[in-house]
Amino acid sequence: MGAMETSNTQQTALFSLNSDFVGGYAHRTPPFGFNGLGDIVYLRTYARLKADGARERWHETVERVVNGTFRRLHEWKRQQQLPWDAQEAQMRAQTMYDKIYSMKFLPPGRGLWAMGSALTEERRLYAALNNCAFVSTRAMWDKTQQSNPAKPFAFLMDAAMLGVGVGFDTRGTQVARDCSILVNDLASTSKKPTVYRIPDSREGWVESVRLLINSYLDPTNDNKVHYAFDYGAVRPAGQPIRGFGGMASGPKPLAELHAAIRSTLQRNATKPLSVTSIVDLMNLVGKCVVSGNVRRTAEIAFGDPEDAEYVDLKSYDKNPHRMAFGWTSNNSVFARLGMDYTDICKRVAANGEPGFQWMDNARRFGRMGEPNHRDTRLEGANPCNEQGLESYELCCLVETFPFNHATLDEYLETLESAYLYAKTVTLLPTHWPDTNSVMLRNRRIGTSVSGIAQFLTHRGVGELHRWLDTAYQVVQKIDSRVSEELCVATSVKTTTVKPSGTVSLLAGATPGMHYPESRFCIRRVRVSKRSDLLPALRDSGYHIEEDVVDKSSVVVEFPIDHGEGVRGLKDVSIWEQLSLAALLQRVWSDNQVSCTVTFDPCSEGNQLGSALDYFQYQLKGVSFLPRIDNGAFPQMPYEAIDEAKYRQMVACIMPERKCKLHTLIDGSENTDPEPERYCTSDRCVL
Repeated sequence: MGAMETSNTQQTALFSLNSDFVGGYAHRTPPFGFNGLGDIVYLRTYARLKADGARERWHETVERVVNGTFRRLHEWKRQQQLPWDAQEAQMRAQTMYDKIYSMKFLPPGRGLWAMGSALTEERRLYAALNNCAFVSTRAMWDKTQQSNPAKPFAFLMDAAMLGVGVGFDTRGTQVARDCSILVNDLASTSKKPTVYRIPDSREGWVESVRLLINSYLDPTNDNKVHYAFDYGAVRPAGQPIRGFGGMASGPKPLAELHAAIRSTLQRNATKPLSVTSIVDLMNLVGKCVVSGNVRRTAEIAFGDPEDAEYVDLKSYDKNPHRMAFGWTSNNSVFARLGMDYTDICKRVAANGEPGFQWMDNARRFGRMGEPNHRDTRLEGANPCNEQGLESYELCCLVETFPFNHATLDEYLETLESAYLYAKTVTLLPTHWPDTNSVMLRNRRIGTSVSGIAQFLTHRGVGELHRWLDTAYQVVQKIDSRVSEELCVATSVKTTTVKPSGTVSLLAGATPGMHYPESRFCIRRVRVSKRSDLLPALRDSGYHIEEDVVDKSSVVVEFPIDHGEGVRGLKDVSIWEQLSLAALLQRVWSDNQVSCTVTFDPCSEGNQLGSALDYFQYQLKGVSFLPRIDNGAFPQMPYEAIDEAKYRQMVACIMPERKCKLHTLIDGSENTDPEPERYCTSDRCVL
């Protein structure tokens, strides 16, 4: 074999971590957090099936993810005919492996579940690796849409079915009013419907919704073409969904969505599309996606703070029809700097909504105080409001844990691997051309931090400021160097503070910047009724109850201890929470800080307006959550308990639970785990 042939063979070989290196981790005990809760969450959510039908163990999941990452890097360099140093790649991959295995940083839940699996290796569904997205309704009727005003709704459904959380706005209403575009009246048509036989696929479901919405919203539909649907090809309920995990719901949720879309748009017939109809349609899609465990996702709506119709959407006495699906989105407003917050804060004090997004700050600044005007095309944000985004833009987030590092130098080393994972995802095209055109230009990523409350408790504000300010500068240098290596643009923004959820549970970290409800808490986790974990969880003594929102799931309660000295939210005022968010927005996040400020309605509710007056110039977004003894809504993710209750719950749990769970998983049905929802924080559960 000649030298050239040898070189070509090396270039096309799939990257793989050294098997002896990975084998060295096989018998280690993974450092899962919170006394085994992290282990259970891992088994529920990320332990995929291997080729032999057995479940992955943590060292194998990390191997899959790192191999998938470096295969994509190798593929990119090969396509661009760039140099590839196999020995250097192996060293970088081994470093990334150790950082993930040791919980120094973690890819997003989406990445732990999908990277390196058949979804990315064979089906090339790279959109599933991204956490979040935003889509605007502003361009629904642009000529470039080619009579496809349903496009934003179809995009949200497609992304949601891949587990991507999506934000959206209500700007399409003003366009419809200004251009006198009316919703078609299809109730009285005598024309025979066009029958669409729905393929048994994600694409088929989305296409059926696109056709139906377009029949009402396309102003060129002069012939009043309308649709009937044949559900015969949709697989029955209870069959496994290969690759995506979970079980099929059957056609019922989709048929119910079709009926609800017809009802919603027929009510709006002969009038411009209303704000209520836009949000109803997006929420109904979200309800369909989560019904019957089709998929889990999250939504956020953005509207005008002076639009009474919009801000009343969560007032179910005024909009009783929305009670069945209004819960599917958090609602926020595009706040204007200097606006009067008095009236809208009365609503916030009552139920925590709406949240606030200051687009002027998001467009003008990287880190607050550093205007750079690099992001002037932003149109909204993702569901937990840590990423400003353009329309149809996606973003990949990674999570680092500063408190899990002994020194700043060790943390800076971790940032190299965390950044490289996220930047690699920006190299991968989605199946949406509009998305690719934005992502390839922006290369936006979000390197996040969690465990902030634990870091502050043990190391203080001064060290947090020093670590994160230094780390931000290092991330910018890494971005310049790696972007040059890959011959791509530097990322328009690189850092964020996400709210986190089960990823922080894996690492035993408090989520994002948030303090826990108390040192001792009940952490509630939703588990599908079809999950093979349930029998062992029951036998092990965990408290399990019906999910009051999703009838296809149950809620399992886990007692956790956040560590000695960590304060609970009752001991952290709204002013301290906002100040921490402002600090993080100033020294670390050039995207945004996901900050849900918990407040006492009685003692702090009347301070919300004053707080916003001050902090509107220091933040890009914020939301609020009233602290109520029984929780703002049933089955809150966290519930404060005292040490005696914690000890009582721990005593009920059988010590052999881990062994039983692993044994049961290995003998369970051959189905992949369900993908993790976009996030599981206080504000983004769906």
